[in-house]
Amino acid sequence: MYQDSYRPPTQFSVFPPVIKNLLILNGLLHFAKFTAMGTGSVMLQKLLNSMALFPLSGNPAAYTIFGTLAENPGFWPWQLVTYGFLHGDMMHILFNMFALWMFGVQLENTWGTRRFGIYYFVCVIGAGLIQLVVTTMGAVNGIPIPTLGASGGVFGILLAFGMMFPNQPIYLYFLVPIKAKWFVIGYGALELWAGITGTQSGVAHFAHLGGMLFGFLLILYWRGKLPMQPKRRMYH
Repeated sequence: MYQDSYRPPTQFSVFPPVIKNLLILNGLLHFAKFTAMGTGSVMLQKLLNSMALFPLSGNPAAYTIFGTLAENPGFWPWQLVTYGFLHGDMMHILFNMFALWMFGVQLENTWGTRRFGIYYFVCVIGAGLIQLVVTTMGAVNGIPIPTLGASGGVFGILLAFGMMFPNQPIYLYFLVPIKAKWFVIGYGALELWAGITGTQSGVAHFAHLGGMLFGFLLILYWRGKLPMQPKRRMYH
């Protein structure tokens, strides 16, 4: 496997740099959201709400990340990154951060910090772009609803884990072993079915799929499988 200017540590790290900082930043912003709700700070609520991903809509009102109706902040380019640092409730952030750590640690230790960081944010932005299209179409005749959560990046990491370590077992409910490649394929199919049928309303299924799609394309590019070739290939 080609390594660029960054050479990953020879010793396995349980909390490599990118994952450690992502856990900290997501935790701090969730605490800020909790603080904004508890104190009723209008300024902090507006700041955090402007970080969520809003669809393109001319509606003057929109739902906020706090579940209330307020002035529509509209879409801004930075939201394609910042929405990935905000979460709904405690279960939402705990599930995402656990999955980020569980599947991301081995990837960052294998790829190195720079490559892993690029991959993660490509997945987050890609998921945001897909979700922006879907929510904009859905907001034509309704009140816009913001998107938030690191799930697009997490699903991209899950896809990469399945491609990098296809035969490594993943234990469903910590009991039933299944190979990573079958787990990823099954989860992707489930997300596609849920997105098309509209089950589990309020869950950004197409953002999850967008994260997987952009992650898949980036890995193909690194491996030299696309018409546009990288300077050097990643062989693992």
